[in-house]
Amino acid sequence: MVANRLPVDEVINDGERSWRRSPGGLVTALHPVLAARRGTWVGWSGRAAEPGEPAPEAFEHDQMRLRPVNLTTDDLERYYEGFANSSLWPLYHDAVETPFYKRSWWEAYRRVNQRFAEAAADEAAPQATVWVQDYQLQLVPAMLRALRPDLKIGFFLHIPFPPVELFMQLPRRAEVLRGLLGADLVGFQRPLAAQNFLRLTRHLLGLRPRGAGVEVDDRLVHAAAFPISIDVLQIEELASTPHVLARSAQIRKELGDPKMLILGVDRLDYTKGIEQRFKAFRELLSENRLSVPDAVMVQVATPSRERIEHYQALRVKVEREVGRINGEYGRVGVPAVHYLHQSYSRSELVAMYCAADVMMVTPLRDGMNLVAKEYVAARVDLGGALVLSEFAGAAGELRQAFLCNPHDLQGVKDALMRAVNVDEADAARRMRTMRRHLRAHDVRHWATSFLSALGVPAPTPTRSEDNT
Repeated sequence: MVANRLPVDEVINDGERSWRRSPGGLVTALHPVLAARRGTWVGWSGRAAEPGEPAPEAFEHDQMRLRPVNLTTDDLERYYEGFANSSLWPLYHDAVETPFYKRSWWEAYRRVNQRFAEAAADEAAPQATVWVQDYQLQLVPAMLRALRPDLKIGFFLHIPFPPVELFMQLPRRAEVLRGLLGADLVGFQRPLAAQNFLRLTRHLLGLRPRGAGVEVDDRLVHAAAFPISIDVLQIEELASTPHVLARSAQIRKELGDPKMLILGVDRLDYTKGIEQRFKAFRELLSENRLSVPDAVMVQVATPSRERIEHYQALRVKVEREVGRINGEYGRVGVPAVHYLHQSYSRSELVAMYCAADVMMVTPLRDGMNLVAKEYVAARVDLGGALVLSEFAGAAGELRQAFLCNPHDLQGVKDALMRAVNVDEADAARRMRTMRRHLRAHDVRHWATSFLSALGVPAPTPTRSEDNT
């Protein structure tokens, strides 16, 4: 496995190095896959290294071998904050914010991708399978193939892949595309993204498609959709624990036992539609279709990429809107919006999911959005209602949610009111159907389906796994 981050964080105390499990959807999704195969994970340790500092030696942790790759402060500024998150991220999300391009960022991106490719080539056994993850490492497949043509290489993009017209804006676009074509299988969240990719190979490189693939250097590169998911059983078990159930009841009590608790949980990112969500809530309050304290909104906005200009500007706008809503519609000790700009543990988030009558997931563009799936998985009681953007990948699977176009403010308001006023039996029917789909399409199904398409057999279960 090759990903931007290791599944652990490096911690230095009194000169002693230790490692702790890191949070995040990618780690949660991929750890069980790799641990079952006793595989190796190549990634950054999470600590900025000094220039020229050697990377830590590979080590065993949690049933995996971990191979750290060093990134310096300059690498993080140019490769990660620069090309990956100020050029690629906004472009791939329909350019909802204007992408920035700098030549020095591209050089850093290429240099860091080469470093990851070399580490993977060094670790991989003969004829091994290497699975490269996400937009930060799109050059790695071709670089790795040049170093190790014996390897079987897969690549999965966790974010959207743009249409031809948008991708063509990207400087060094051909190099990025050739980087992806180094893989044997390129996976996407949704079928349209795979189609965009195949169209682009013909338009930009003049390659000939063959079915769901394209011929490159006497190889056939396949492209297909593999919607990522969550560990459904883990969320269900957490949602059923006495501690989480008690905390869920306590959350509602702390909020004044409102009749309607509306929840949003997002990274503070301009793709997530947080501003639009607040505006819809404010207008419903102004129209007296909702009122305080009967209706309360809780918005968790996890800090994200705070050194990037777009994100700094977004935080100012979001917090200004929160202040406006609370200034106009809140009361002493009873705010209309509880805005929480911090990270929370998995158990606390699940308690919030269980407490919420309506979950709002309204991104302007999202590859999948696992929060929507986590909310559905947590509702073992078949309660709650999900308002979901049509432009989240999850909308292709969770069709029983209250779907909306987040660019259409009236549409968001109408979807929210349908969720607020839904009949209890209808709500339970919708939730039951979505939960049935998730149980059959969990994270293990995602990983197994991708690796099977790549030609990798499932791991042989151990005796304890067999008994389980």
